[in-house]
Amino acid sequence: MNFDLTDEQLMIRKMMREFADEVVAPGAIERDRTKEFPIEIFKQLSEMGMMGLPFPEEYSGAGADTTSFAIVTEELSRACASTGITYSAHISLGGAPLHLFGTEEQKRKYLTPICTGESFGAFGLTEPNAGSDAGGTQTTAKEDGDDFIINGSKVFITNASHAKHLALTAITGENNGKKEISAIIVPTDAEGFKVIDNYEKMGLNASNTTELVLENVRVPKENLLGKRGNGFRQFLVTLDGGRIGIGAMAVGIAQAAFERALKYSKERKQFGKALSEFQITQFKLADMAMKIN
Repeated sequence: MNFDLTDEQLMIRKMMREFADEVVAPGAIERDRTKEFPIEIFKQLSEMGMMGLPFPEEYSGAGADTTSFAIVTEELSRACASTGITYSAHISLGGAPLHLFGTEEQKRKYLTPICTGESFGAFGLTEPNAGSDAGGTQTTAKEDGDDFIINGSKVFITNASHAKHLALTAITGENNGKKEISAIIVPTDAEGFKVIDNYEKMGLNASNTTELVLENVRVPKENLLGKRGNGFRQFLVTLDGGRIGIGAMAVGIAQAAFERALKYSKERKQFGKALSEFQITQFKLADMAMKIN
């Protein structure tokens, strides 16, 4: 198998590496300290056509592939992990389920503003008792005429303060005693929808992590995403893409740590020599580089 990057992917990597070094990295520490969301960076990424990178051009995407998305996530994360996770969630959790399961009308209405950067992408799965265990979902969506009325809460939701809409899981009924979990697109400005941003985190402080509270939120049945009762399966597929983003983030962060360690080893002196001149340090650095590669 050929793992070499294509010319287009190499171009994206070069462009994003320069952007990350020149625009993202300089304010990263201060943003983490002040918890300032990197909105200006994402305006520039929108202008560069990155916000809809792997989605079709008919929805204002760039028509690129998943590897290109991973490259962008890796380079952003190398400079600032908060920026990296914001981008990763925007694409893999916000845009992907709309692209994979949405109707043509839903894609034009909801995927397009994600691709243009008018809205950030977000994804409402995790609850106090249901995250990786998606079957533990307790949020309900009860039918009322042509609408669903949604009640429940979601926790640790990335980007929701800056999203105009998001897909979320809710129980729409029961089949043979089992929960029927469906995915529904919900506008964040709907009456009864509250986004709370007050988590104290140990890191990624410049990313937006929120709690969602839904009290009698009414949305039309046409906002059902994909087949009714398939929400659990759809979100597992979506999480597969999310894990690619997290993997790319990890590589970017590791690369930044390696570069910092290499720089320090050349500056720090012991017994009249730089640390980088000691064989044990060289072995450690070589092992790090190999694992990253």
